Amino acid sequence: MAVTLSLVLLFGFLLALLLRSKTLGAGSAFVAVMFGFYLASTGAADTVNQLMRAIADALNNV
Repeated sequence: MAVTLSLVLLFGFLLALLLRSKTLGAGSAFVAVMFGFYLASTGAADTVNQLMRAIADALNNV
């Protein structure tokens, strides 16, 4: 739960910055999609959650 809430806040903050700076590109599209998945908690959110958790675990082990 704490990881999901943190990621929602992180992606929301990044999306707000990208929208304010009018930056367009693949990075902003990724941030917008990730923010939408976490915020909406759709059926795909579990898969995205597992992927992000795996990435976080991999980064902790580096």
